[in-house]
Amino acid sequence: MHYGYVYGSVCRAAAVALCLELAGSALRAADDAGPPPNTLTPAEQAAGWRLLFDGQSPAHWRAFGKPGFPAQGWVVENGWLKKVAGIRGGDIITRETFTDFEFAWEWRFPARANNGVKYFVVEKRGAVGHEYQMIDDSGRGPSKGGTASFYEVLPPKAHAPVRLAPHSNQARIRVRGNRVEHWLNGEKVLEYDCGSDPVMAGVARSKFKNVNGFGRKLTGHILLTDHGSECAFRNLKVRPLPAAD
Repeated sequence: MHYGYVYGSVCRAAAVALCLELAGSALRAADDAGPPPNTLTPAEQAAGWRLLFDGQSPAHWRAFGKPGFPAQGWVVENGWLKKVAGIRGGDIITRETFTDFEFAWEWRFPARANNGVKYFVVEKRGAVGHEYQMIDDSGRGPSKGGTASFYEVLPPKAHAPVRLAPHSNQARIRVRGNRVEHWLNGEKVLEYDCGSDPVMAGVARSKFKNVNGFGRKLTGHILLTDHGSECAFRNLKVRPLPAAD
């Protein structure tokens, strides 16, 4: 037996294990160094951001068409506002309405899940609005029904695949004047102007063609959909923006 060879192999294995442990420690330290979930940094507060979920209470949300929060179908769990799979609780909306704003959120869901965030929601015309689609579209290219699309109206540009649980995604909607932006994991993937020819042409080809005012900007609620599958949200935050010049 070549004891020197065995000793060298053991040392190399130990060195690799130590490197992996140090790398893991560094990643954990980096995670710990970030702001806790469902909080705002001083810079965000100075920029006018406000939390719409503190990780404990859904007080800023209510059931669509009702004064209170759903009695079933939605739960607060480990700092996430979670849509429970298979239990219908209905859509939920912000208690406030918004005109020019940025809305940001973190979300995660399992394979084959489907959800969405709607904006410009006015209750008197029903639970419809421009929708930032959130769906497991693995293996498919950009489409009007894919993640970060203006659902049924405009597709996003090509982007990296959606991350499935236990990983999460970051999204943002920005509305100022008639200009709307959809962001996914730090990348702007869609930009459009409310009431523009491309938007109205897309609406005319969609199931929303008979919805009064659809495709144009409105002051309205933000809505989280209940499509029946599991989806969890956190770091829900909004900031009003000044009107466009």
